[in-house]
Amino acid sequence: MVRFIFTFLFSFCLSLLMSAWVTFINLGLVSDFLNYWMIAFINAWPAAFFTALILTKPVSKVTAFLTTKLRFS
Repeated sequence: MVRFIFTFLFSFCLSLLMSAWVTFINLGLVSDFLNYWMIAFINAWPAAFFTALILTKPVSKVTAFLTTKLRFS
């Protein structure tokens, strides 16, 4: 359950910030920026959540392997 809640919150924060940034890059600070941002966020969050949920374990394993091989601590 902890992993699910962490993934939920992390994907929320990441999607919120990234959708704002990409919307700003694409449109600039237009009068209906907030509307475009929220549409982008609503579309991005589910994708970010499921991607993070699926990739957490493989990325953790690759990270552990690389830090062991490269002797990071």
